[in-house]
Amino acid sequence: MRYCVNPACPSPENSDSNEQCLSCGANLLLNRRYCAVKVLGQGGFGATFAARNVALPGEPICAIKQLRVASNNANAIERARLLFEREATTLGKIGNHPQVPTLLDYFELDGQFYLVQEYVKGLTLKQEVKRSGCFDEFQVRAVLDEILELLKYFQSQTVIHRDIKPANIIRRSLDNRLVTIDFGAVKDEVSHTAILDPDDPTPNTSFAIGTPGFAPPEQMAMHPVYASDIYALGATCLYLLTGKSPRRLGYDPLTGSICWRDRVQVSDNLVYVLDKMLQPVLAQRYQAAEEVLADLHYQPTPEDAIEVAPPQPQPAVEPDVEPLEETTQPPQPTQEATNFTSTEPLDATNLTDTRLHRSPRTSFRSRLRDRTTASSWNRSQSNRRAQGEKLTAEELKTNYFKGRRDFANRNLSGADLQRFNLEGVNFNESKLVKTNLRGANLHKADLSQAGMNHAILRDADLSDAFMSYCNLAGADLRGADLTNAYLTYANITGANLCGANLANAKVTQEQLASAKTNWRTILPDGKRGLFS
Repeated sequence: MRYCVNPACPSPENSDSNEQCLSCGANLLLNRRYCAVKVLGQGGFGATFAARNVALPGEPICAIKQLRVASNNANAIERARLLFEREATTLGKIGNHPQVPTLLDYFELDGQFYLVQEYVKGLTLKQEVKRSGCFDEFQVRAVLDEILELLKYFQSQTVIHRDIKPANIIRRSLDNRLVTIDFGAVKDEVSHTAILDPDDPTPNTSFAIGTPGFAPPEQMAMHPVYASDIYALGATCLYLLTGKSPRRLGYDPLTGSICWRDRVQVSDNLVYVLDKMLQPVLAQRYQAAEEVLADLHYQPTPEDAIEVAPPQPQPAVEPDVEPLEETTQPPQPTQEATNFTSTEPLDATNLTDTRLHRSPRTSFRSRLRDRTTASSWNRSQSNRRAQGEKLTAEELKTNYFKGRRDFANRNLSGADLQRFNLEGVNFNESKLVKTNLRGANLHKADLSQAGMNHAILRDADLSDAFMSYCNLAGADLRGADLTNAYLTYANITGANLCGANLANAKVTQEQLASAKTNWRTILPDGKRGLFS
């Protein structure tokens, strides 16, 4: 079968023997060698066809992208021609990479522009999700590893893809490697040329390029940079994990960040990496693929907790303090942060999340430092309560249910909090001496520098808890879940760990030797038994 590429053709399908379309009379042989046989995709910019090159032996299959100009204006067509030739040159340069389709030809015919590229057989990542379901963390990390290496190559060639998304990444059937297709600069610049200012002689981008939900704010504001592709790749990962377009996940009205953390279960490391890839403020996002890869594969060591910044002194109590449950909100983002049109770094005082100031090679020590700083900021900006002020169990419960998670530097000693759900709570530097937390959910809680000596934590969920420098001397941790807990420099002298699960916990042999264990204790290496 031969396919007519005339956009206005009412019946484009023709038999192999036809040289001209029976419906519209258009020539079915493009540039005297390419015969379209199937539509691969189409949209407002034009269409993509699978085609045979009849001028070569065996008539090999190739992909032809037809780019349409939405105007007959001579200036618009000439402008499109300049953009088209520039982008064809770019595609020709980067097509030497094995994960980019090779540019085979390009030409203009009857006012339309055509790019001929290597045909890549396989499923897109979007098709994989539709067919097999959402990806797990291992699969997402594999995608990041491959595409980040590709982004490194693009940056070395001074190229921005501008349309990274699941539908534009194909897993090639031949070798299972990921291949990027459909560079946004080509299709969008040519298709929108008619709306550009005809008096502007330079063919620069002056309109939004990219797919909403995947393109970052600065790109939609017509200022794409290398980091724009990093944001789009992060958004692609959200789709792979959730099966939903990032736009459907919603946005934080204060920061503009995508709300996604409650939709997926992934490691803290991947949460941090994706968060920084998806920062809406350009200055706070990763600027290069190498930085993302460094954080993605970073393995913390016990020494990482050495350089912990000392806690800052708290301000004096204000006479007109507000109650804890009526905490004021952080300041609204500045105009610069709201419009996302500038690439200049923002004043750190205008940012509401101190995690944005981490160095490229993030570690647990910066995580502790940042959490401590963030807690201090929240305390000073919200209610400026006195250091170590007493808090009752009912006050804690009421405020937690209202969405409050920051209870740093509070005194809850002796409180009855058994079986409370306190997931993700921040008890940094708080006093929890002899506090009853039996069966409580403290998953991913921040207990760093907290005083928890003789606390009752029997059967508590402390998985992924951050407990560096926590004082757990004499604490009852029988049957507690401490998987992946970070206990470096924590004091567990005399703590009862009988029956506790310490699989993959960050804790030294010297620390364990000072605690009580028995044959039911699961040690960090996953084995059961007494520590000796």
